[in-house]
Amino acid sequence: MHISDGVLPASVSIAGFAASFVITAWSVRKTDPEELPKVAVVTSAFFVASLIHVPMGPTSVHLLLPGLVGILLGHAAFVSILLGIALQSFLFQFGGITAIGANSLMMGVPALAAGVAFRWLRGTTLVRHMMAAAFSGGACVILAVGVLAGLLYTGGEDFLGVARIAALAHLPVVGIEGAISAFTVSFLFKVKPELLGMDPAAT
Repeated sequence: MHISDGVLPASVSIAGFAASFVITAWSVRKTDPEELPKVAVVTSAFFVASLIHVPMGPTSVHLLLPGLVGILLGHAAFVSILLGIALQSFLFQFGGITAIGANSLMMGVPALAAGVAFRWLRGTTLVRHMMAAAFSGGACVILAVGVLAGLLYTGGEDFLGVARIAALAHLPVVGIEGAISAFTVSFLFKVKPELLGMDPAAT
């Protein structure tokens, strides 16, 4: 789910870079330097998972994981997403260089929203954590697809069909991402609760 060069109008691409710059500056300011090793590990997982693409007509489907990134990193999620997308674009030509800002918004804003939703819903028990993670991970995909459709709409009627196909193709991903998020949070809840922002002594 990467937007290529030439799809978006120049004004939208420029606005995407400007908005990404502002959010990145905020994200960096909110990130504790002690969290940088965790940011690096999560960014690596996001980078690798997003490289595996399954072609679906004019679009492709792959694991996104922005919900899990948001759950694990909170404020630092946007920086992680931006780095992963920039590396994919420069190293493997996944997504256009001129669309890095828009692609970062498409994944990064839902990731931030997923992190907020998870912290609101998680409660204190394992079951609540898993349910919050499943909801946040799945809803994040829906939000990302919605942003993608909106961005493609700015590209003109030629891309409206692609937007519809992309939305339908990612419906199964909603359930998969929710399940992966729930499983990961369940594992971390048991073995490394501090990665979820919890006090280990309380579990």
